[in-house]
Amino acid sequence: MDLGLNGRTALVTGAGRGIGLAVARALAAEGVKVVGATRTATPELAAFATVAIADLSTRQGVEYAVEQALETLGGIDLLVNNVGAGDASTITLGSVLDVSDEQWQSLFDLNVMSAVRVTRAALPSLLARRGAIVNVSSINARIPTGSPVGYAEAKAALTQFGKRLSEDLAPRGVRVNTVSPGNTVTGMWTDPTGFGGLVAEAMGVPHEVMLKSLAGQAGAASGRLSTPEEVADLVVFLLSDRAANIHGADHVVDGGTLKAA
Repeated sequence: MDLGLNGRTALVTGAGRGIGLAVARALAAEGVKVVGATRTATPELAAFATVAIADLSTRQGVEYAVEQALETLGGIDLLVNNVGAGDASTITLGSVLDVSDEQWQSLFDLNVMSAVRVTRAALPSLLARRGAIVNVSSINARIPTGSPVGYAEAKAALTQFGKRLSEDLAPRGVRVNTVSPGNTVTGMWTDPTGFGGLVAEAMGVPHEVMLKSLAGQAGAASGRLSTPEEVADLVVFLLSDRAANIHGADHVVDGGTLKAA
């Protein structure tokens, strides 16, 4: 299937690893010129994209990343707001009573305000080119159980932001959609020093035991976690001309974890 993306340009945030890296790679394979914004450069990303080192939880980082993309690409056709989650070292697992203002603020800055700021900065180019945006949210926007306090709430805000954007931009020629993955095989879960390690510790089981049981505990009908590539394929399709009349939708990739429509 020809997606009609060859020769287009894209900015992908949080592109150094996981879903962001998979999206950037898939876009490059379709002939898209990609700038990947990331806090930490990786050789995997540098192999096929221009890397913009930036902390997207800050205004300065956003401004730098978008400026680099515009300078390198000459304009932005496609935007993927993927950066999110948070640093495991700064996250507390517990109830609302256990979590500080700082955790709430950092999760909202990274998961919501990064998308707001990047979109705002890139929007003149996206409007001029009648481009497309995909925001990467999470099924935790609908089922907060099991996620750190503040994370699900931030993702719910991001999903709603996508709806608002679509209502505003669809009449002006820019498509906006959301992709909400369930548990996915990324470093967030597979790294024993990351968030997955915190969950295993809270459960009182070895990390590898937690990882093997994760899909079942989440209720995934498929019995397994999604791969970053599976999520990336959907993101790329939604950015393409093949999805020309898909606007304002939230597309779930979760192996059947969500049971309600």
